[in-house]
Amino acid sequence: MRSVCFFFQVHQPYRLRTYRFFDIGDNHHYYDEYLNRSIINRVAERCYIPMNNLLIGLIHKYGDKFRVSLSITGTTIDQMQQYAPAALKSFQELVATGNVELLAETYSHTLVSLKNEDEFKSQVTKHCDKIEELFGKRPTSFLNTEMIYDDEIGKSVADMGFKVMLTEGAKHILGWKSPNYLYCNAINPRLKVLLRNYRLSDDVAFRFSERKWNEWPLTADKYAHWLKDVGDNQETVNVFVDYETFGEHQWSSTGIFDFIKALPAAVFKNTDFVFSTPAEVANKLQPISAIHVPQPISWADEERDTTAWLGNDLQDEAFDSLYSITEKIKNVEDPSILRDWQYLQTSDHFYYMCTKWFTDGEVHKYFNPYPSPYEAFMNYMNVLSDLMIRIDRYLLNKETLKPKADTVLLGTE
Repeated sequence: MRSVCFFFQVHQPYRLRTYRFFDIGDNHHYYDEYLNRSIINRVAERCYIPMNNLLIGLIHKYGDKFRVSLSITGTTIDQMQQYAPAALKSFQELVATGNVELLAETYSHTLVSLKNEDEFKSQVTKHCDKIEELFGKRPTSFLNTEMIYDDEIGKSVADMGFKVMLTEGAKHILGWKSPNYLYCNAINPRLKVLLRNYRLSDDVAFRFSERKWNEWPLTADKYAHWLKDVGDNQETVNVFVDYETFGEHQWSSTGIFDFIKALPAAVFKNTDFVFSTPAEVANKLQPISAIHVPQPISWADEERDTTAWLGNDLQDEAFDSLYSITEKIKNVEDPSILRDWQYLQTSDHFYYMCTKWFTDGEVHKYFNPYPSPYEAFMNYMNVLSDLMIRIDRYLLNKETLKPKADTVLLGTE
């Protein structure tokens, strides 16, 4: 039996409030609480809770024949704990069915894998700890932020003990090869690599409600026949989409929930596929070859590279400024500073600064709070400047309070 691997990315960032130059050094409240609360509750109502309930119903109906995978970022979990506890509870109920694999990633959905290996590993550990704390399971499969991957990142992930990693089936990397096989890392072949089938994924994520699309309307039977048309020797089809696709990007009125509800029956009826998780695919298949990725790839835009976040001078300056404080932050123990350091690394902040046009840009603009990338940059740099001041003040106070080597403490001789 061949596998179809459905994976969903669950992510919401902490959006920043309008933070002006005159706030720097004086006001340390960075987040737009009203906007963050409104969005997480809206998405919970439209997407998270109804989709979780739908998947629970499918699992109860089909048992072990139906399995899915989720990656829930730490920033999303924190916001659900803060503003939408019912949504978090619904995720816990879904995972408790035993038919859902939770994947590891960076806690705050960051780009740190491109900058600092030690910090990368620290953030992944923090995410795994959070997942284990709330769901009782420690992830064994890995998904990097925005599916960013290259040979060195894969090696780092293997060093952390993960067995399988997910990334994009980018054309410029695959060439004539198909994404519908299991591959392995070029440096450490113990790490197995699953590749996203971007056509079948984007048919759901982007084209589902597009009436000008020549395949509209997309039905479960039609989709199942597309799976059936995949060559008989191709072992796994990996469909990875944002969870917010369901009910938020694609509204309920488009029929997206009905499509998912009907899909398992259509797949079982028309194909020889079974629904599997990344760990199951990695356990039952052997890689057909190594995949060589010398430069980072991602699942973003036509280029499938990292220029969505690091493609202009604004983004590069913000990124370099952020990670210039990495060594200082190692000496900080203040929880509020460490929290803000984590949240300011979220990749969305850099995406808001992007100045190029995207064919799929409308989806990403959906949650963008800024009217222009330049305003996004200025607002972010104001916040970052304040964080830098707080760090310097903290370290100065820490040094001032440190006992001198020649100080005689009271009560000692």
